[in-house]
Amino acid sequence: MTEALCIRLADEAATIRLGEDLALALKPGDCLALTGDLGAGKSTLARAFLRAMADDPDLEVPSPTFTLVQSYELRIPVSHFDFYRMGHASEIDELGFEEALGLGICLVEWPEMAGDELPLSRIRLTLTQDGDGRLAVIEASEPQHSRIERVLAMRAFLAANGHAETPRRYLTGDASIRAYEYLPLENGERLILMDWPPLPESPPVLDGKPYPKVAHIAENAYPFVAIDRYLRENGFAAPEILAVDYVRGFLLMDDLGKDGVLDADGEPIAERYLESARCLAALHAAPRPREIPVTADHIHRIPDFDRTAMKMEARLLLDWHLPWKRDGEPASDSERRAYEAIWDGLIDRLETAETHLLLRDFHSPNLIWRGRKSGLQRIGLIDFQDAMIGPTAYDLASLVQDARVTIDPALGARLMQAYLDDRRAQAPGFDAESFAATYAIMAAQRNCKLAGLWVRLMQRDKKPGYMKHMPRTLTYLRTALAHPALAPLRDWCAEAGIGNLES
Repeated sequence: MTEALCIRLADEAATIRLGEDLALALKPGDCLALTGDLGAGKSTLARAFLRAMADDPDLEVPSPTFTLVQSYELRIPVSHFDFYRMGHASEIDELGFEEALGLGICLVEWPEMAGDELPLSRIRLTLTQDGDGRLAVIEASEPQHSRIERVLAMRAFLAANGHAETPRRYLTGDASIRAYEYLPLENGERLILMDWPPLPESPPVLDGKPYPKVAHIAENAYPFVAIDRYLRENGFAAPEILAVDYVRGFLLMDDLGKDGVLDADGEPIAERYLESARCLAALHAAPRPREIPVTADHIHRIPDFDRTAMKMEARLLLDWHLPWKRDGEPASDSERRAYEAIWDGLIDRLETAETHLLLRDFHSPNLIWRGRKSGLQRIGLIDFQDAMIGPTAYDLASLVQDARVTIDPALGARLMQAYLDDRRAQAPGFDAESFAATYAIMAAQRNCKLAGLWVRLMQRDKKPGYMKHMPRTLTYLRTALAHPALAPLRDWCAEAGIGNLES
């Protein structure tokens, strides 16, 4: 069923903003058909769309009136068609329309010349003069309609918070459903806009609960705002949150910076990783939070990284990695029982482990280098909405065994030593030997989770890019399994056929 959206465009700048906003809504396989009289603004909107997709305000966008099609290799490939001079509708096959649609987005002017040859799923955008401005009517079926409606709702959110005319540009997505944009400001700085749509319903996996609830995955913006507040109040560098829509899942915040902890070749910069390890040690010496007021009627209680959540995550290796390794053959009942029993025993050993706030993904994508700052302000922290209370060794394992980049053993040892030195200085009774065993267990748990998660992202979520991290993850797992405490799990992996941990 097709639904319509009507947008009044006061001037050409509003038409440009609509084109830019649509560049954030469209996905590969979408066809945007632009209809309107000469001078209605089709070319203006198309040019704005392409420049936003390229993140280049000066991108040359020649009219395809004579060539009939112009192709652009952008973040998403875009083919800009103009069918005004096309002799017959069947000519779209010769222009490579179907192939272009399979690779990316097709932007079509004068779509009426193609007759019935355009896909039924196309998005129809009609521009007409409306007094001194224009009226844009967008007709689309699901899921395109929902994507466009959400992008327009985000523009309304920005307008309500003083940024009605601020440009928006794609920044990044992640392994979750969240996506990020940046807003370039006239003073050269920028803001970050987080798009956090509600989690879709998922099937129950344990005791009638879906995976996010069992694993304590944040389902709305309240946990992010709560942890952000705690970090900032304790002297850590977290974003200043400027505006939140808790219902729709929109957050506007300042930008901590563009520099990370990796060099231009994607290799770890030792100084920045060492500073991150010291930042983590300081976090574990800060007062441990439990309940954090967020609004007048909402208090966030930080969940525990409990046995159920640990086992649920570790089970990803069993449920996803092992069948992938065996060309679809699942774990046997006896293998499953043995694996579960091993993790019960390992988690039992964590009962006396030191616990504190876990940011959960304390690694390179979420660490911002702020070299001009000093002390704790040198490391910017983001992506902490899934924070829990659990063994402090978990976040150190996230850093020393960074899932996104290879940390060589020498640097890993330096990071471990920097953290331990600071912890001993903070608490002279700090038990490094006990911490080492907890670290090995947490490193194994995290890498078992990741080894399954990469496969799940590829097979279920159609995000194969994360599989490039699999060899590194298995190497890290092998390192963790070398600790005597992990002997039972090491033996299980060998018997299950993944003992070599090489691929």
